[in-house]
Amino acid sequence: MKGSVVNRVDLINSVSSSTGLKNAESERAVDAVLASITSALKSGDEVRLLGFGTFGVTKRPAGEGRNPRTGEKIQIAEKSIPKFRPGKQLKDAVSL
Repeated sequence: MKGSVVNRVDLINSVSSSTGLKNAESERAVDAVLASITSALKSGDEVRLLGFGTFGVTKRPAGEGRNPRTGEKIQIAEKSIPKFRPGKQLKDAVSL
């Protein structure tokens, strides 16, 4: 493993230290951003953050699958799935 995992608390602490906000304020800010993105996606909208990336929703079509235990065929319903496409600046920042 190259690096460690950054979880929600780490993200809140990072926002707090880089902005000078208290942890409680940073937590509300992070939660508000995530809630706004989620709400937009639920409404069918796309969220574009210039230089960072684009959040969107794609439809996975219905299909047929197999139950791994019994081998019998099952119908899989159509499903909406969130997706993320990184922007050029993000790609450039993490490329070696």
